[in-house]
Amino acid sequence: MKVLLLNGSPHANGCTYTALRETARALQDSGIQTEIIHLSSNDTHGCKGCFACRALGKCVIDDQVNQIAEKLQDADGMILGSPVYFASPNASFLALLDRLYAAHGHKLRYKPCGCLVSARRAGTTAALDALNKYPLVCEQPLISSCYWCMVHGNTPDEVKNDTEGMEIAYHLGKNMAWLV
Repeated sequence: MKVLLLNGSPHANGCTYTALRETARALQDSGIQTEIIHLSSNDTHGCKGCFACRALGKCVIDDQVNQIAEKLQDADGMILGSPVYFASPNASFLALLDRLYAAHGHKLRYKPCGCLVSARRAGTTAALDALNKYPLVCEQPLISSCYWCMVHGNTPDEVKNDTEGMEIAYHLGKNMAWLV
């Protein structure tokens, strides 16, 4: 069993990563393999609306979107993690998800998915709502936690000190492990 965790933050070891690492710890405690994929290392372009993916079976822009889709085929579940910018997930991450779900959404059907957001203070519920729509539109079981899937803090240390948020991140992993 394996779960991929997609880190949509431009900071490889920042707040979102800190929360995802706690989710991964819960999965590993349950015997599930994990891989955290950091997505900000390459520029991700938005969907062109060309619909070439329908004929090709992959996105016409051959970048990390298609590479992630290949890894997801072998995964039993996935977690989407993003920082909150202006009450929304990271725009680059949304561009990636738009293309991933447009070109490969049919392959993700029935694959459990959880979403997690990280913010200094506010905008978390709007950002979480935006992320949750991706798995919901592709018939993926949406994994919940013991409360809203969010952590708060301006630095990784502040996120670690958000004991309730870290508990939520851990329970997200436990619930994913139970389902897969």
